[in-house]
Amino acid sequence: MVAKTSGPQLEQRIQCIKFTIFCLNAIIWLLGSAMLGLCMWLRLDPSFQEWVEFLEIYEFYIGIYILLAASIFIIVITFVGCGVALMEHIFGLYIYVGLQLFSYILGIAGTAVLLDYSTYDSKIQPLIRRSMTALINNYHDERTTYILQLIQESIGCCGADGPMDYLTLRKPLPTECRNTVTGNAFFYGCVEEISWFLEGRSGWLAGLALALCMLHIIIAALSLTLVRAIKREEQYVTFKR
Repeated sequence: MVAKTSGPQLEQRIQCIKFTIFCLNAIIWLLGSAMLGLCMWLRLDPSFQEWVEFLEIYEFYIGIYILLAASIFIIVITFVGCGVALMEHIFGLYIYVGLQLFSYILGIAGTAVLLDYSTYDSKIQPLIRRSMTALINNYHDERTTYILQLIQESIGCCGADGPMDYLTLRKPLPTECRNTVTGNAFFYGCVEEISWFLEGRSGWLAGLALALCMLHIIIAALSLTLVRAIKREEQYVTFKR
């Protein structure tokens, strides 16, 4: 009974799986290209790069570098996946599944590191607090004054954790710490405000990376299903002969 019915059904199933793999690879290629562009923008944006240099929070770039490498890797292996699926190359499909799992691990690792150094209540906050405290201590320096003015006026914050940072260190409260309309000092410190700012920038990249991770698992499962279908077709052809 299997010999009579499995041949056409298997061929139809294989073609359906291959078509799905091609479509998913196209989607992954587009999302990988978008992730590459977003990583390049976050890394090379002059104004954003200036903030990172002022606060010396270069750790923020670690996750971006990992996801940048992952995006390039993803763009390349999509062509590999289409090729091995088209040729129905079993060993190539196994390699492709391994590459998808590696991409998944790379994406998860990059996202974890990125969020660990860019979100509220993460490892980035002590680094920002350290830099802000150092800037307040050296407030008499001309460059330091410029940096503090730029940060506090742009974001609307005061000190590392609030206006008390200046008072504790016996420093005068600068005018950029005050609202230009009401004259009241900003309540929030720059640690919280900058953390929210970074979180807003990295959130889109993290979401895109996680979406790609989900697609990696789906296409790996489809590739294994294709391998099983090809093997069954080969057995059918052998049995028919």
